[in-house]
Amino acid sequence: MRRRRLRIALLALPALLVSSVLMGAPSAGAESGQATASGQAQDGARLVRIELTGAAMLNKVNDAGFDIEHGLERVPNGIEGEAFATDEEVAQLKAMGVKILGDNEGFKWPEVADGGIPAAGASARSVQTLNHEDTVRVVRADWFTTKDQGFLYVEARTTEGAQADPVVGMQLENDSGKATDWGYARTMSRFVDSGEYMFHRNLFKLDARPHEIRVTSSTGGVTVGKVSDWLEDAPPPLTDRPGYKSNFIDGYKHPQQLYARAEEIADQYPDIAEIIYLPNRTNGYQRKAQAAIGGTGQSAVVLSSAAWGHQGGNDITVEFVERAGANLPLGVEVTGKAIRVLLATNADGAVSSTAAQVSTALETQSQGLVDRAHPYRTNAGSGIVAATPSPVKLTDSLDLKRVGAPEGEVPRGPKTIPVLRIGKHRDQSKPGVLIQAQDHAREWVPATASLEAAERLVRNYRTDQETKKIVNNTDVFFILSNNPDGANYSFYNFASQRKNMTNHCEDANDDPGRRDSWGVDLNRNYRVGSGFDGYDGASSSCTSGTYQGPAELSEPESKNIIWLVERFQNIKFMMSVHSNGGQLFWQPGAYIADGRITTPRPPLGDEAFYWQSAGRILSQVKAYRETVVTPENVGGSSDVLYSSAGNVREDLYHTYGIFAFGWEVGGSVYNPATGNWQGGSFQPVWEGDPNLVSGHSETMEYANGLMEMFRVAADWGKDKKDPKSDLVPGSGRFTRPVDVHFETNEPATIYYTTDGSRPTLESPRYEATEFREPGQVFHVTETTTFQWFSVDAAGNVEGNYDPDKNGKNFRKATITIR
Repeated sequence: MRRRRLRIALLALPALLVSSVLMGAPSAGAESGQATASGQAQDGARLVRIELTGAAMLNKVNDAGFDIEHGLERVPNGIEGEAFATDEEVAQLKAMGVKILGDNEGFKWPEVADGGIPAAGASARSVQTLNHEDTVRVVRADWFTTKDQGFLYVEARTTEGAQADPVVGMQLENDSGKATDWGYARTMSRFVDSGEYMFHRNLFKLDARPHEIRVTSSTGGVTVGKVSDWLEDAPPPLTDRPGYKSNFIDGYKHPQQLYARAEEIADQYPDIAEIIYLPNRTNGYQRKAQAAIGGTGQSAVVLSSAAWGHQGGNDITVEFVERAGANLPLGVEVTGKAIRVLLATNADGAVSSTAAQVSTALETQSQGLVDRAHPYRTNAGSGIVAATPSPVKLTDSLDLKRVGAPEGEVPRGPKTIPVLRIGKHRDQSKPGVLIQAQDHAREWVPATASLEAAERLVRNYRTDQETKKIVNNTDVFFILSNNPDGANYSFYNFASQRKNMTNHCEDANDDPGRRDSWGVDLNRNYRVGSGFDGYDGASSSCTSGTYQGPAELSEPESKNIIWLVERFQNIKFMMSVHSNGGQLFWQPGAYIADGRITTPRPPLGDEAFYWQSAGRILSQVKAYRETVVTPENVGGSSDVLYSSAGNVREDLYHTYGIFAFGWEVGGSVYNPATGNWQGGSFQPVWEGDPNLVSGHSETMEYANGLMEMFRVAADWGKDKKDPKSDLVPGSGRFTRPVDVHFETNEPATIYYTTDGSRPTLESPRYEATEFREPGQVFHVTETTTFQWFSVDAAGNVEGNYDPDKNGKNFRKATITIR
């Protein structure tokens, strides 16, 4: 990321330690492809671990129809993940350059020093002289505990990290507490994405909390950083309060159950709840009836009904009839819903109709029963068709009553999506929070976690003061399933369904063998940083798991989100709830792979507010059963995961100024018995070991997090206190160049000038040194006056300064160099 050139004699200097502007005031202290009992894997498929070289290969494999979009982990050599594949598909993956990993292969955090740095034992503490020429800096060093085990996570960056020959290595050491010696040397792993150096990082288990770490590069750079606590000392969750009611959800819910309960809640609690019906109906749990006759070769014919299957398409039969006689013409007879194709013969009396000819006859002579008929996929249809032994029945193949699916018929046709709105004051006077669950059909836990949070709000409102504060001070909008058509398909037909059910495929991909691959990835269908703008992570292939659709906002489900935030402009927070992977992220969400050019990063103040909010939300997740979403899985989604072009978060933040989070619930749970982190799945068994992965436990812990997000919004709405900021060190006389930086008492964006002009909202913003890092440090070499003001996340301006007028009450400091 290129840094803006300053207009004075300043040299941008990396901050050496995490400053308060990133982490808040000092006083504030994906989904895997795992099989499930519901039968997610296709016949003959097995779970395989794979290694991809990077984002380009990930896109290539997705475009080929493999579903490996989630459950991914960024590793030094690229990306690792899981996929269900048959032996034939494994061979196809290998041919594409994908590495199939064995049981003991794959990335593991190193335990010993290597990478060109001699191994070191414990060494005495020494003082390091640090200056603006040092090439190494600590991005973050976080300590956390889970299941009575302690872990240290470190990110460090070197200005020479992009060097590939020789690769720059880093060694990490830590003490065992304040003023103890250095020891425990080990290598940090270098991470590269799309050919661009990201950072070095490491996660390892320790017996005692370190106070500081020391990082040394193989080129001689060295720096020291303090260790911070991550999610430690979290306040007890609301569920610990006497008389507090929770644990309302007893199993997975299909869309009909979710919507019915939302409407019941509105009826039962009319003083604090209501239903808003979104204006754009979905395209429906419906499909044209189809048949593929004659196999997959040049003689095969694929046909689709004009009517939806449930509206008569499923009643159509087609028969190819061979007749005795020479030189007979091709013809079509229709009796009711029965179609007979009378095949042509040649001079010898043999059938002479090709698949292409039969397709044309069916489209033009079936009396409107057949909408489309064509040769199989990319075939020319030059083969001679064969007579069918009996009539072939067309079918939409829906509502197959898959074993384990909830009882009940699935209603056909377009669906109106209800929004459950909860709040005492639903007049747009309170900050709105939008919870959007199940954009991706197969993700069942996001819906149950969202419904559990809604139940807690209404059922505790009259008896719990903290809940009353939330409901009285926020305006919460729940979309319990934003993809009801795809969700029903996941429940009743194909558990791994990701997209909606809209079929935009043309003849080459419009056959029954592709029916599980149709649809649009709703979280790739938005307008900012989209695939249509050249960003990576969305596909133009209609059968890809990340198909972006034929145009931005082509789908009713995405149009509805835009309608909602434009209609209710008090919506200031949004959580797009997904599963599973255990990440919490925000912008930037997409990048152009060539050069890794991301969408605009949030200002440092917004980034700090995201981090502060994440700490609060994830602390409440941990409070339930010690599930820790680790720091490596928090931040800009393009940094912690991969590029996802056209995602909803990007659109809502950049277009409407909404603090838009994305959440991959169901993260890894540490198992002290095995010493391993156990990953989740889209549809984990509902009841299971409460200390490991289960749908019930994930529902409860992530509902905790949603409740805390409501409290974040309520606090934001009540925040009327101006931020405070300082230039450190402040005004003074210095005999040599001096390093200065800004600090704030809360997350806030600083606007400053150094040319004597009055600071405004158009002035330069104080920026991060690099992504995931704190604010830059200025190396001042000549007398310079800084003039500035700060604005917090709630819009409060320091000192009540009005940047649009000619006020003089901005902050000012002069660094005098003599």
